[in-house]
Amino acid sequence: MVQENPLAQMVMDTMELHLPGKLKTALGRPIRAKLIFNPGSGQPGESPQQLINILSEMQNQRILPEVFIVQPDSQIDHVVGDAIKAGIKLIVVAGGDGTIDSVVGAMIEKDATLGIIPTGTRNNVAFNLGITGNIADSVAILRHGRRLKIDVGRVHSGHSRRWFLEVVALGLISDLYPMADDFQHGNLAQIGGLLSTLASATPSNLKINLDGKKHLAITAHMLLIANMSYTGPHFQISPDVSFKDGRLDLFTFSDMSKLSMLTYAMLSRGGLVEGIHHYRAKEITVVSDPKMPVLADGCLLNQGTLSVRVQSRALRVMAGTELTGQPAPEPENDSQLSADATV
Repeated sequence: MVQENPLAQMVMDTMELHLPGKLKTALGRPIRAKLIFNPGSGQPGESPQQLINILSEMQNQRILPEVFIVQPDSQIDHVVGDAIKAGIKLIVVAGGDGTIDSVVGAMIEKDATLGIIPTGTRNNVAFNLGITGNIADSVAILRHGRRLKIDVGRVHSGHSRRWFLEVVALGLISDLYPMADDFQHGNLAQIGGLLSTLASATPSNLKINLDGKKHLAITAHMLLIANMSYTGPHFQISPDVSFKDGRLDLFTFSDMSKLSMLTYAMLSRGGLVEGIHHYRAKEITVVSDPKMPVLADGCLLNQGTLSVRVQSRALRVMAGTELTGQPAPEPENDSQLSADATV
């Protein structure tokens, strides 16, 4: 059984909503929310003040949160599932990409909307959704942002299955991007690791099936299957990737030198390096020989074989006015959230 954190309860017990009548009318009726707060995201030493700031801004926006503090053994999907069953329509994650990933599975095709307050290290999902401001700006989006339905990917590799929002990676890319990120942030010691990894890397033979219709047989060092345009350290895979088109974007790196791959990773200029081949499909299967590692949103799953599919418009989210690297979306009808989520 999941226990609420006493710190969160103490904070909530001391909070009361006192707003003038005119301001209450301007802001609309209060909205119930489940706040999933991860104190281990980003800079843990800042988390107490972050929680206070978040609760204060939620009070200003007339959002009434039930707070859950994430612990190492927390079953966050169960917490979210119970909240949705209790009638809560807004699930707010204050944390990083990993915390967001942990709630997605419980929200697929559910009558609830995901809100994000980015307090992690990279905050890449929030970045894709145009949530790039401070805590006050992020909380304001919960009330005044755009409500969208976005695509979610499902990957199966060996005995591992999981949902993903950003990208599935196969091969060298799983080693290349983390080291390139460290190097870009001043860790010069990683240049040796980068060069060593590139020098020892060997390509694999890949058999790829797209929607059961198109078959590819290539030799490559790495492969990406993307749902979002940006991944990892705000690395742009390609400006053409969309999480609203009902398809996944496959990129193969079969005609690139190792130096070109390093340049691609270091410059973060997706789509500008020759030798990358781009395909789109709803379902993709890949078999690698020799076996390559499979990662989904940075989580190692297995080696060798993977199958992915897209679940179109499966997740409701609150987003900023402008999505990063994408044209402005048509907002979903948000009357359901404002009516059914209020108290």
